[in-house]
Amino acid sequence: VHPNVSQGCQGGCATCSDYNGCLSCKPRLFFVLERIGMKQIGVCLSSCPSGYYGTRYPDINKCAKCKADCDTCFTRNFCTKCKSGFYLYSGKCLEKCPDGLEANNHTMECTSIVHCETSEWSPWSPCMKKGKTCGFKRGNEVRVREILQHPSTRGDPCPATSESRKCIVQRKRCQKEGKGKKNREEKRKKSNKDESKETRQESKGRAARRQNREQRENNSKTQPKKRKALNKEQDLAPVDTAH
Repeated sequence: VHPNVSQGCQGGCATCSDYNGCLSCKPRLFFVLERIGMKQIGVCLSSCPSGYYGTRYPDINKCAKCKADCDTCFTRNFCTKCKSGFYLYSGKCLEKCPDGLEANNHTMECTSIVHCETSEWSPWSPCMKKGKTCGFKRGNEVRVREILQHPSTRGDPCPATSESRKCIVQRKRCQKEGKGKKNREEKRKKSNKDESKETRQESKGRAARRQNREQRENNSKTQPKKRKALNKEQDLAPVDTAH
């Protein structure tokens, strides 16, 4: 260490020198040596850089190097992330995962092998042929199941998710769509015709009742006049006195 030690340092240093940089750090900061060419310079950081782990001591907090295959570590013997080409398993960086585990190239970890899982089979579908359930005697029925868990790279693959088998049913005729439509149209026309007939009959009935009512009213008005005229004619008629 260069004897020229300064107390007025920058960058979190408690003590420093022009030649070696930081010699000690302020509280809660970590001291680490950075190599620049053939020279090492002391620096003070709030957290340790990649490839180092921090250790706190009563007098100083230091950053120490992880193992060569670790990218980050918790302690020297416990890695939290491996360098390229290695897989993390239980704090260690391995080139090949142990038996019963597989390498996950996405997380670069050794993980458990996952096998495919499926649901139970559904009930068999109705017997069908060419999408229809009528017009045939021999057809097919199917059943399906769902995939609940997709397998990992080395896991057991998923089995078939559908099955089909032959089936026999009692033959029944299919109703033709055109004929059914024609029958419905005829029924609708007949219904409209019946309704029109009933409407005309009701109209005629109402007209007849109205005519009868008007006739009675006219009769009630003209009857007294007819009787009065008849009485007057009888009064004016000559009296036969020959007898």
